[in-house]
Amino acid sequence: MNRAAGGPDGSGTDVPVTRAAFSALLEDSVEDLYESAPCGYLSTLMDGTIAKINATLLGWLGLSGEEVVGRMRFSDLLTVGGKLYHETHFAPLLRMQGRLGGIALEMKTAQGARLPVLVTSTVKRSDDGEPMLIRTTVFDATDRRAYEQELLRARRAADEARRQAEDDRERLREALAVLQQSLLPAMLPVIPGVETACHYHTASAMDLGGDFYDLFPLDDNRFAFFLGDVCGKGPQAAALTSLTRYTLRAAALHDADPVANLRMLNAALLDRYTGDDPRYCTAVVGVLERAGDTLRVDLASGGHPPALVLRGDGRAEYLFTRGGMLVGAFAAAQFVPARVILHPGDTLLLYTDGLTEARTGPRRELYGYEALESFAQGLAASGPSRVIDALTQLLRGFGDGLDDDTALLAIGLPARTDTGFDTSA
Repeated sequence: MNRAAGGPDGSGTDVPVTRAAFSALLEDSVEDLYESAPCGYLSTLMDGTIAKINATLLGWLGLSGEEVVGRMRFSDLLTVGGKLYHETHFAPLLRMQGRLGGIALEMKTAQGARLPVLVTSTVKRSDDGEPMLIRTTVFDATDRRAYEQELLRARRAADEARRQAEDDRERLREALAVLQQSLLPAMLPVIPGVETACHYHTASAMDLGGDFYDLFPLDDNRFAFFLGDVCGKGPQAAALTSLTRYTLRAAALHDADPVANLRMLNAALLDRYTGDDPRYCTAVVGVLERAGDTLRVDLASGGHPPALVLRGDGRAEYLFTRGGMLVGAFAAAQFVPARVILHPGDTLLLYTDGLTEARTGPRRELYGYEALESFAQGLAASGPSRVIDALTQLLRGFGDGLDDDTALLAIGLPARTDTGFDTSA
């Protein structure tokens, strides 16, 4: 038996506490600590279904346990951009590594507001190593925006201090620009009756980017294309980009099946990068062929952001390829095929995530997929060249909110006029 000092009347008389009461008090404290912790906790099944969630996180989101437990998946709590990132990056890497820490995401509240968070997830396994559930800790990262601004000011101050070495830096920039250009096609080929346009935005002249694209003939009637983004920056990213581009070119010339091309690249990356330094990329690969007055496009995605189809009637819609996995991360990676038919006036837009992950406004919020779709709707009937011109201006307008390279590739058919096809673009 334990004794607790101090009676209910404040007289200091010891009050006996039984072991059962002490145990119940301890259990109540543990449960209260979980529910009222200063951070969010939730546990999900391996398919993402929420099995348990604490009161703190429910309060942040404005939801109740009855609405969430057993009815929603973790990805349902995220914004559109967060869902795509979760499916193409977060979930595959978590399955591969067993733990991911400090990942920045955005959750949506019941009122429609965005909540910036930092997420850490760990896979719990059984005694025989089988994954059982995922435990996730969520931290409110609202104040992180101010911290990012402070880091940005510190970076600018450091840049000012390095101005004395600007001559050497300029020579280095020139060398890097030449090397960067060597990783991109000098120009796009002319395809009869088809309009194409491209752009590569370098976020930093002092870093070699990992974005890439290409468009080249397979025969007299078919052309292959690809666009993607390798992990990392600098010389290692450049080497990975070079290997990726030449592998995809060789694969497409050997077999015009986009899924087979991604599988060949996946095997090449796994063979080249082994051990403790894995390297991977996202990519979309495709083949286009004229079919009468339309353009048939067959493509496949490996963990890449969805292509945008801009219709001549003013619509803009994503060509979703959910389930496509990172290239070079898994031996049995799955790649998702898709087909789209382009009619006169239609444009297919491919891009890398530097565009959608740009930071905008005083709160430095993600630009995101919804904003891109809305922007594209105003360009739907413009044609590839004007679409790329508008997006180039958009990228420049992000200023220092654009901290990643961005590759753009647009393919389309000129719109019809009363006398045939519009060739003014």
